[in-house]
Amino acid sequence: MILPHIALESGKNPQHSIIWLHGLGADGHDFAPIVDELKLPVPVRFIFPHAPKIPVTINGGFVMRAWYDIASAAIDARQDEAGIRASHAAVETLIAQEISRGIPAQHIFLAGFSQGGAIALHTALRLDAPLAGVLALSTYLPLAGLAAAEVSCHTTPVFMAHGRNDPVVPYALGIASRDKLLALQCAVEWHEYAMQHSVCADELGDIQAWLTGRLGIGSRK
Repeated sequence: MILPHIALESGKNPQHSIIWLHGLGADGHDFAPIVDELKLPVPVRFIFPHAPKIPVTINGGFVMRAWYDIASAAIDARQDEAGIRASHAAVETLIAQEISRGIPAQHIFLAGFSQGGAIALHTALRLDAPLAGVLALSTYLPLAGLAAAEVSCHTTPVFMAHGRNDPVVPYALGIASRDKLLALQCAVEWHEYAMQHSVCADELGDIQAWLTGRLGIGSRK
């Protein structure tokens, strides 16, 4: 089943797609304004899915939109492997939908913030074919201990961005995730900012430049 989602196109006849995953407790509307803010040079279809509603342990079992459960403040401990893999499968279905609509895998990006970024990383690096790229914002690599055995798409470009003062996903965890990916010979570009758990103007400019470069490469294929 396809996740419910918002679909927006920045122009006619897009030849690229970006599937953008929100953070814990948000929904697909959270990043929808970024379509106009990025001002990308070619038409792009943006897909903003809504995560399922599940009880989240760290929030007292309160039901909210989440890509997987979080058991404690130490978010990389006691990880919800079943939930992570279920979200991975749901995102793969969205990718397959875009491919069926004529967008090749190498023209599809995954993007995500916080929990959404974790799923974007986890999914993109385990696909059979490389994507155009991954935007992993204020996030970490989930199930990092299994990555060496499972990661197959080492060539998918990864843009990682993190706030040095992040109180939600610790900066040190972001660094450790970056180093793990580099050790696996993944193509990671790292950016850090003087911010907390958010997206800042400088970061948005860097995202725009990175996407523009990748879209330019994709459009010449």
